[in-house]
Amino acid sequence: MSHWPDKYVIGLTGNIATGKSVVRKMLEHLGAYSIDADSLANRAMAKGAPAYQPVVDIFGSWILDTGKEIDRKKLGQLVFGAPDALRQLEEIVHPYVGQAIDLLVKRSKHDVIVIEAIKLLEGDLASKCDSIWVANASRSLQLTRLMEKQKLSEADAKQRIQAQGAQKDKIDAANIVINNTGSFEDLWKQVVAGWGEIALDSTDNAATEIVRETKRGDFSVQRGHPRNSEGIAELMTRLGKIKMDAGDVMAAFGEKAFFLLQMDGKLVGLAGWQVENLVTRTTDLYINGDISSDEGLKALVEEIEKASKSLQSEASLLFLNTQFAAEEAVLKNLGYEKRTPRSLGIQAWQEAAEEKPDTESTLFFKQLRIDRVLRPI
Repeated sequence: MSHWPDKYVIGLTGNIATGKSVVRKMLEHLGAYSIDADSLANRAMAKGAPAYQPVVDIFGSWILDTGKEIDRKKLGQLVFGAPDALRQLEEIVHPYVGQAIDLLVKRSKHDVIVIEAIKLLEGDLASKCDSIWVANASRSLQLTRLMEKQKLSEADAKQRIQAQGAQKDKIDAANIVINNTGSFEDLWKQVVAGWGEIALDSTDNAATEIVRETKRGDFSVQRGHPRNSEGIAELMTRLGKIKMDAGDVMAAFGEKAFFLLQMDGKLVGLAGWQVENLVTRTTDLYINGDISSDEGLKALVEEIEKASKSLQSEASLLFLNTQFAAEEAVLKNLGYEKRTPRSLGIQAWQEAAEEKPDTESTLFFKQLRIDRVLRPI
């Protein structure tokens, strides 16, 4: 049994750029509550948070940016090239991350928890888990992903990879290995198969709950599933004037979730959203022009908020195009206000807001909860 009564806890690890986060997101689609330990570590070092001053005291004020926040790129260049420095950093930050994980697990209403942590096996966290999952990829794929997705130079990417422990040691400790070397469809099949091995009756309930349908006025809203990829792609292509196919949508499921808006059994709209680092970001919103966009908008946003609160999200960010940004009265009634990223104050919220989608959009913000994890002291 895991460290937490009545919870089945999956510890998810793997070296850098092996696709841990994609696997974690897929487990969310199946009904798990997910925790990203690395994001919690970044939060612990935010200005005013408990690890901030000890890190500055050890490594010096040169690691601060113009806003007096810790510049994680500078810090990373230092610690990934010096094992002793990395160890010092972990000794400061890891206890706070452990406290935050404990709080989130205890507060979660989900039966299955997945904790993604690159250093899962090096500390005592693995002993608190019921099952160890390891994401695996070749070194050449790791290098390519770091250079393409994180825009690292080849030298920096190799340095990050070399700073990790041996991937073989992680695989040897695994109950389940997920090979992230092929298509998203293949990856999804592996994750579903692994989920099926969880010996817990309540996982069936969790998976059923995740695809529930909610009636809201003339509309029904349900959670999208990879099997809906073709319909989602058709609607996004038609309304968004962008070329999407089922494969593109399957890939998107590795990063976000979808709510599908239906009327009389037909798909008439959707929202693409994600909760990362306890912040909700809604970046895709489409509604047929021949229906009431304000009622459709309200139905989708309310479902996103409901799901976000169950995932313990602290804030909701809506990135809206001209059509929906004009619905300011509807958004105000829902508790949202037009904001700029810098006006949000909290580093994690600002960073999420600065990751704007490619299209021109207006940011609307709503705080979902007052009690924040690793709040400033």
